[in-house]
Amino acid sequence: MLQQFMSNLLVVSILAVLNSFLLVYYVIPKITWVILARKLNDKPNERSSHSTATPTMAGIAFFITLIITMFFIQYFDTEHIGLNLIAASTLIFVVGAKDDLVVSTPRVKLVLETLATLFLFFHSALEETNLHGFLGIYEVPAAMMYVLSVLLVLTIINAYNLIDGIDGLAAMVAIVIFSIFALVFWATSFYFYFLLCLSFIGMLIAYLYYNFSSTKKIFMGDTGSLLIGFCIGFLSLKFLAIDISLYSHFAFKPENELFVLAAILCIPLFDMFRVIGVRLLQRKSPLYPDRNHTHHILIDLGMSHFSVAMLLGFVNYAFVIFILELSALLHSFFMLGVLLASFGVFLLVFYLLKKKIVK
Repeated sequence: MLQQFMSNLLVVSILAVLNSFLLVYYVIPKITWVILARKLNDKPNERSSHSTATPTMAGIAFFITLIITMFFIQYFDTEHIGLNLIAASTLIFVVGAKDDLVVSTPRVKLVLETLATLFLFFHSALEETNLHGFLGIYEVPAAMMYVLSVLLVLTIINAYNLIDGIDGLAAMVAIVIFSIFALVFWATSFYFYFLLCLSFIGMLIAYLYYNFSSTKKIFMGDTGSLLIGFCIGFLSLKFLAIDISLYSHFAFKPENELFVLAAILCIPLFDMFRVIGVRLLQRKSPLYPDRNHTHHILIDLGMSHFSVAMLLGFVNYAFVIFILELSALLHSFFMLGVLLASFGVFLLVFYLLKKKIVK
């Protein structure tokens, strides 16, 4: 009876959202109490968008909820990749927790993030060596594909980590990304990944309540941003590994799969590449902290944290629709031009906005 209940997709979908929402909603105040009691608050600095010491490490609630969710959706894990994800996510959680408590060096974080990503490759569900004609490339050597996949996940983790600079933005962008992935995995009948996306949406909605609160505020910290960024990377690898014959519900050409993924991740990726470019032009290290991020510029223009989060979330959705439409019509070489032109427009807009702020 219980097994039948937990094998009903509609029932488990509702439970995935509600259970995740309620767990995070319940656990976060407990985390806040410990942080305040142990005086582990995040202290503001010259780059901060908050003026008072604020509790952090809401990512602990995400990790607890993820593990419990994996138990309840195990019936749909037909590829049996859940154990790999739990092992990898645990390592990422440890990295994030250590960084929130005592700060880790970038080198240590990259090494452990790479190791966590390699845990995923002990399973064949994420293997893909065919780029389906992307820029004229089809089969790629397996070793090279592993290297590229690791680089992709590392890029996604750190790009997502970089946008966690104001209230609501990281959570809102993640909700957008998870909702698009949820649609893809539902349409292609990969229900385990679909339920995973719903779970994260439930978690992040509950987190937003506290993150936007003026009296109960908490940040997700690296504990949360690294975990969510890693899971977005995990879902991205699965997106690329899906058999192209299952994409019949979507009109985009298989060779444009990477461009569709870039559109889904456009806000963190565009912001990261822009900030790195600005720092290099200023002859600074790409790791040098500053206030050149997209969200900092919009905040300095007078927008509220909520408005920035909503605006960039909307832009993300709109860009995905734009790229999807063109990906059904154009070949990959033309799509590369479209993506570069879009990034150029992004650079120009924020260059002009930054110039306006300086004046």
